[in-house]
Amino acid sequence: MDTSGNAAILEIKDVTKYFGTVAALKSMQLSVMPGRVHTILGENGAGKSTLMKILAGVYQPTSGSILMDGKPYAPANPQDAARAGLTIVFQELSLCNNMTVAENILATREPSTIGFINDKALTRKAASIVADLKLPVAVTEKVGDLSIAQRQLVEIAKGLSVDAKVVILDEPTSSLSDNEAEILFEIISQLKARGVAVIYISHRMEEIMRLSDDITVVRDGSYITTRDKNETTIDELIALMVGRDMDAIYPARDVPAPAMSAKPVLGVDGLSRDGEFENITFDVRPGEILGFFGLIGSGRSEVMNALFGMKRTSSGSISIDGKQVTISSPVDAIDRGIGFVTENRKEEGLVLSHNVEANISMVALKDYSGAFGFLKRRRERLAAEAEVKRLAIKTGSLQTIVGSLSGGNQQKIVLAKWLLTRPKILILDEPTRGVDVGAKFEIYKIIRQLAAEGTAILLVSSELPEIISMSDRVVVMSEGRATATASGDQMKPEKIMSFATGFVS
Repeated sequence: MDTSGNAAILEIKDVTKYFGTVAALKSMQLSVMPGRVHTILGENGAGKSTLMKILAGVYQPTSGSILMDGKPYAPANPQDAARAGLTIVFQELSLCNNMTVAENILATREPSTIGFINDKALTRKAASIVADLKLPVAVTEKVGDLSIAQRQLVEIAKGLSVDAKVVILDEPTSSLSDNEAEILFEIISQLKARGVAVIYISHRMEEIMRLSDDITVVRDGSYITTRDKNETTIDELIALMVGRDMDAIYPARDVPAPAMSAKPVLGVDGLSRDGEFENITFDVRPGEILGFFGLIGSGRSEVMNALFGMKRTSSGSISIDGKQVTISSPVDAIDRGIGFVTENRKEEGLVLSHNVEANISMVALKDYSGAFGFLKRRRERLAAEAEVKRLAIKTGSLQTIVGSLSGGNQQKIVLAKWLLTRPKILILDEPTRGVDVGAKFEIYKIIRQLAAEGTAILLVSSELPEIISMSDRVVVMSEGRATATASGDQMKPEKIMSFATGFVS
């Protein structure tokens, strides 16, 4: 939609893409204007990623045409796309963990002297890029030593380190705190001011309504409509995206929250780990959803890792059902009834090259082993089938490779894996990161169901609406300390953010 009087910088006309006999895109349309943010909105599996990979030269369309600046555009690979003026920052990180930030940002474009990489010039140039973007990362650090949020910032710096006419940002804030997201939003404003077209993909509706100029909705591989941001609403967009009205994004509780007088299933007292968190104290009751909120670096995920035995603590105690326990490894945690849905499903939650059945049953295999260690395959398969049905996982079969599924379905498989262990305490670290509104709603319903069945849930999230709407109480963390436990009237965005930033009025 041309609201600026300029010609479109990018035109997509009737683009179709088949993988075998399956149509991932069907006659897709898109018109992107310079100096505007054009959001592509759709559920996981709607065709967004396929379309972006075609634009980036990763895939070739089966049919249809694409124009860039009015000329045919058909990149054979991402290098072709970059030369034509299009760059993409993918949601899934493409960084090398054993290389420095500088080496990742300037990979394949390193400054050289007489055929050898000039390390000083490399560091200097990368530092200049990071400084221009105002990103809080050191270019000499190894990427593998960075947090997920910092890696996301490096991915953004890498994508924006080349001049481009069209910049594609695929879920760029999925692991960023509010402060880091603000840095990105300022970068986007600068890109718009320079006349750069930004194609934006996100599932965060408030963010979309703030940043977008134009919003295109896609569903099941097909173009649905394009709306001017000022002429639509979140409710309308959700209905267009999922093909149905949703009464609410956050389902209500079916049963009341447990009374504070109920006996806690988990008690944490004075838990500390040198340099990461200090004197963390809280408890959680069966059926309670206890939220954890904090900005990046607050220590919230580190606390969860310690509870699951992935990090050693320096002091403090953990009690389960009133008895003090020692958790020295994830095996200890699992044996004591703790499950952990990690924030990094790709590296820590799934084996992407294995099938659905193997991923669901991997943690609970001992429950399907006979006297001599042989697996009872039929029991294992029936249990996996039951979880696929219970969580409405969209997969061709139990033998489907997990890496081929959408992000929302992958996240449900991580949930299914832990539900098979029948945990009494379930840690959910960013459980809806990078999944669409429809999949979020389904995951929220699962969380509500688990709580109703008596599972104690520790919910870590960087999305304030999610943490407030889903939690019974919220532990707020700042710089490694628990600054407050909010409940009742304190469960408001401005109050929780004041606790998170240390500016408590």
